[in-house]
Amino acid sequence: MKEEIAKSLKSSETEDWLDYHIVRPHSYRWAKFFNKLDFSPNTVTIMSMVIGAASCIFFASGSYHYSGWHGLLFNIIAIILLVWADVYDCADGQLARISGKKSKLGRILDGLAGFAWYIPIYAALVYRFYMHHDIEFGWLGIADTGNNALIATGIVLLVALVSGICLANQQRLADYYIQIHLFFLKGEKGSELDNSVQQKEIYANMGAETPWWERLFQKNYISYTQLQERTTPHFQNMIATLRKKYGSLDNIPTEVRNDIHDNSLKIMKINGLLTFNFRSSYLFLFCLLDVPVLAFVFEIVCMTLLQYHVNHKHEKFCKRITETIE
Repeated sequence: MKEEIAKSLKSSETEDWLDYHIVRPHSYRWAKFFNKLDFSPNTVTIMSMVIGAASCIFFASGSYHYSGWHGLLFNIIAIILLVWADVYDCADGQLARISGKKSKLGRILDGLAGFAWYIPIYAALVYRFYMHHDIEFGWLGIADTGNNALIATGIVLLVALVSGICLANQQRLADYYIQIHLFFLKGEKGSELDNSVQQKEIYANMGAETPWWERLFQKNYISYTQLQERTTPHFQNMIATLRKKYGSLDNIPTEVRNDIHDNSLKIMKINGLLTFNFRSSYLFLFCLLDVPVLAFVFEIVCMTLLQYHVNHKHEKFCKRITETIE
């Protein structure tokens, strides 16, 4: 069973401990089940989006402090739904590899799943703050009046928007570094490392028969890859230098490839903190403690610092390798 699960993964090196030992075995069983039903991976991704977004209904409720056992139960249901959505989000990729039903649209949809979860969840948490804010007002010594509640909720809404932007940046960078690691681990043909030039060509070749929503996804994906490239200038320079010197990146000398792989592997361990498991853990904690606004603050401050650290370390070794090659 372990060998079968391993074959359904992109690589064990890009999985954190919780995913590899707990989440992936469960998602593999779901992938096998969906394969028997002849489900497409995209269908599973959409199911993941719906289940994750539905958790916002239960996250909107105050937990034990405000709503007693009923509120605690609602928050636990919200956690279960979001974890379930994550299992399906893992299962779609495993299903694609098991069944061979891979598609460019599936790659794009998979990247959108997190946004489909967190946008309604964040909106629900802003509403939750408006309804339940005694703890925060008590900390700040603010009188609980209607005007104060509206003003504070407006501020929390702005904080949530900033937090959402930070989350998008972190997910985009974390996904890019995973694809970069797989690129040097498996080679150009065995990876899914996209670039904006390729994506523009794909968009330009889409005919009138291409559905409008697929064209829209592709256009947004171009912007997605461009933002990834702007955040990683030293990596882009390293790739360009390697191509210029060795032609195909599959011709890179073993010692250079091993140097890139070893440095990237170290970063994978930190990069995993920017993905679902760690992010959901503090979201769940703050919701259960009835102070979900702290999840926004943690996202903006702590996770942004972590993102900067990961980006800085990756860019640093890319710059060093480029200088060595030149």
